[in-house]
Amino acid sequence: MTNSAKVQARGADKRRRLMRAAAQVLHEQGVERTTLADIANAAGVQVGNVYYYFKTKDELVRAALAEHSARLDALTARLDERPDPLDRLKGLVEAWVGERDTAARYGCPTGTLAAELDKRADGTLDQAAGDTIRQLLDWAQAQFAALGLADPADLAVTLVAGYQGMSLLTNALRDPGIMTREGDRLLRWLDGLAGPTSAPGRPG
Repeated sequence: MTNSAKVQARGADKRRRLMRAAAQVLHEQGVERTTLADIANAAGVQVGNVYYYFKTKDELVRAALAEHSARLDALTARLDERPDPLDRLKGLVEAWVGERDTAARYGCPTGTLAAELDKRADGTLDQAAGDTIRQLLDWAQAQFAALGLADPADLAVTLVAGYQGMSLLTNALRDPGIMTREGDRLLRWLDGLAGPTSAPGRPG
């Protein structure tokens, strides 16, 4: 590998570390409380080097959203390896429940960020956060459609809304058990939707 290639590889590695750190720290601390130094420290990068890759905190927020989007892509790609769309949807719920301890401390990574960015006046970063949520909705809708269910878009909203609600309550009450119980409820709802005598409806 040439020296130039090594420099490029090191630069790409630093950028990836900063993106991962931004996603983590912004989730844990929120946008307003987080400084560039916080993200640099979490990434193991000197603060001065951050500006080479990201000029402003807003650029780091975008990088964090891109990281969340990439993680969602990775998760849904793994789930897409399952042949049954119902099993894919249930795997999504199980993945959410598997993050219950993190949710109890910090809430949903994208949901909490979207709620915070919505308070800002510029109206750009909140749209970027919404795009990540739309990405999840579109994937869930495709699974419901593959099951041959009516109103797959509405069912996707119900599923994701259920996740956001249980994540919010889990965080507000600091109770991971809420995530477990509500996750079980969503799994039963999904099983009911796929049953031969069930009609699409709300989780109950």
